[in-house]
Amino acid sequence: MVDERVTETTTPHTTHTTVIERRGGGSGMLIGLAVLLAVVIAAFFLFNQSKNESLETSAITSAAKSVGDTAEKAGGAIDGAAK
Repeated sequence: MVDERVTETTTPHTTHTTVIERRGGGSGMLIGLAVLLAVVIAAFFLFNQSKNESLETSAITSAAKSVGDTAEKAGGAIDGAAK
């Protein structure tokens, strides 16, 4: 938003014209900065969630492997007791 005010002053020997322009404040820049900050925060949370899902998948895989190893040991013990 640009407001413009023109003032003319006349004296007997010279004429002066003063142009005063008022430009908008920094509200557009402030809104842009707020949007950028919101995008950065959202990206951080999305990457963090992805990392947590990867860690969860790793933990489940490890637990399943442990259960499988334990089942093999139990099977071996049962076979040994049967002989």
